Amino acid sequence: MKRIRINAGRVGLVFRHGDYNRVLTEGVYWVFPFDRVVQYDLAKPFYSSIELNVLLRDERLKEMLEVIEVKDGEIVLQYETGVFKNVLTAGRYAYWKDVIDYTFSRVDLSKIEIMKDVDLAVLENREVIPYVRIYAVESYEKGMLFVDGEYVKVLEKGTYYFWKNATPIKVDKVDIRQLQLEVSGQEILTRDKAALRVNFMAQYRVVDIEKALIDNKDYEKQLYVLMQLVLREFIGSLTLDEILEKKEAISAYVMKAIKEKADALGVEIKDSGVRDIILPGEVKEIMNQVLVAQKQAQANVIMRREETASTRSLLNTAKLMEDNNMLFKLKEMEYVEKIADKIGEITVAGNGQVIDQLKGIFTPGK
Repeated sequence: MKRIRINAGRVGLVFRHGDYNRVLTEGVYWVFPFDRVVQYDLAKPFYSSIELNVLLRDERLKEMLEVIEVKDGEIVLQYETGVFKNVLTAGRYAYWKDVIDYTFSRVDLSKIEIMKDVDLAVLENREVIPYVRIYAVESYEKGMLFVDGEYVKVLEKGTYYFWKNATPIKVDKVDIRQLQLEVSGQEILTRDKAALRVNFMAQYRVVDIEKALIDNKDYEKQLYVLMQLVLREFIGSLTLDEILEKKEAISAYVMKAIKEKADALGVEIKDSGVRDIILPGEVKEIMNQVLVAQKQAQANVIMRREETASTRSLLNTAKLMEDNNMLFKLKEMEYVEKIADKIGEITVAGNGQVIDQLKGIFTPGK
């Protein structure tokens, strides 16, 4: 006989001639020399070297073990004292009872919905991530959930978790902020056959996500084409001069014309306007010539008006000087002063008659 001690927190399985014999708990035992005793740590999962069903024939051992069977198409989340530890895939598992508080949460992977009793921290654990599909909808977005090609519901902002399986899941997202659409470089003929290039912009917002994504395909492209057609319709009905005069009316016409069709696309037009109207080179040159001629005519009118005013002022001054000798002499002195400003020095040559002549200029007559 040989003496075997089983310490606390451990258990021993006795095998005789390779067959399971009995289970030994904490204590001291005597066994035959040819018996083999395999000891197990009760704090660790039980892994058997022989078929588990053979061991479970022993009712005592069966009461000491908790057996978990995981079928195909499901997983089991294993917790120890309330803390997530592991994911159990298809197979059979056994754990010792009473030493550690094991709990198990069974998940049916054939369903996509995740029950609320599964903590988010567990779903983002590296062990669980391979079995989860994650979709994030930002605060400026709305999403549409499609399961196996069928529309299910609208997703507001947040993070959504679904079990990963063979059922296809798709989340289409739409930006619900105010967006801008530009119709650039549109070549359009006016009623008088002038070829223009127009750059137009519109600000819009998606207000009905179901109309935008389900009832319509490529709603942005459709909105772009609608704006193109309305611009051509409006500009093609006016002459070049009328368009240049009614540039601000284009925006109002476009918004009114496409409002109903934009509603059918699930969008609302908030504002619009013409950025540029580009004329052909020859037309632009003619317009510039007309503008230059108009400005020259205006300048000539202003010059004639100023000349007339100046002549009238001179006439009035002459009349005053004719009636007032003193005023005439003051005007003479003013001009002499202006002339003197332009002369650096004066050299006087001659007899006393020169002095008398200068004196005659600067001294008013009686």
